[in-house]
Amino acid sequence: MRAEPDVQRRLLDLAEIDTGLAQAAHRRRNLPEAQEALRIETERNAHKDAAVKVEMSLEDLDLDIRKLEGEVDAVRKREARNADRLAAGGVPAKQLSEMEHENTSLQRRRGVLEDDLLAVMEQREAAGEDLDRAGAQVDVLDQELEEAQRLLREAEADLTASEESARARRTELLAAGLPDELLADYERQRSSSGIGAALLRARRCGACRMEIDRAEIERIKAADPAEVVHCEECGAILVRTGESGLGASAGA
Repeated sequence: MRAEPDVQRRLLDLAEIDTGLAQAAHRRRNLPEAQEALRIETERNAHKDAAVKVEMSLEDLDLDIRKLEGEVDAVRKREARNADRLAAGGVPAKQLSEMEHENTSLQRRRGVLEDDLLAVMEQREAAGEDLDRAGAQVDVLDQELEEAQRLLREAEADLTASEESARARRTELLAAGLPDELLADYERQRSSSGIGAALLRARRCGACRMEIDRAEIERIKAADPAEVVHCEECGAILVRTGESGLGASAGA
């Protein structure tokens, strides 16, 4: 394949643009702003999940409290009825003994229930404090996430502007005209190795950074400047200029 040296040199501009676009795409996939937003969102969601669990625990504790309060109230009412009957008098001796025994049992039962109720209410108070802390932490993380997402949008907008500018330059460069065969060769190499063309500088390929052996350098040096040559290692089109270390005829 042949192309005039100045046409081949335009491939370096195209390769520079494509490298910039590839780097922008890599950066977009690995934006630190995106990673930070994800970290905050993950932490926020963990606190929200914890808050939901505490809320469920509070619902269970409230049910336990209502149940215990009902049992305590039932015992107190039973005690009150017995007390009223005893105060009214006229209770037979045998029944009186039974009522006094029942009252003793009721008092013990009420004491146990009240202790249980107090313990559950203390658990409920602690759980409520946990929920308040979790809610406050979620609020803080919501604000941090909002700021992180704002920074992410700005970073993505900057990238988009840079990519659009690069694509516009690429379109202008292609509009200036490159031989179809040369462009097809460039695109083929770019899809294969990521870099379609590179400068041969000081006998080193600018794409793979490998130093070209003496025999190959001699072959390239002897080649017509219009002949399109490739790196033996990576296949990229080697563009020759005065920096290539091939002598005065390089890139002429």
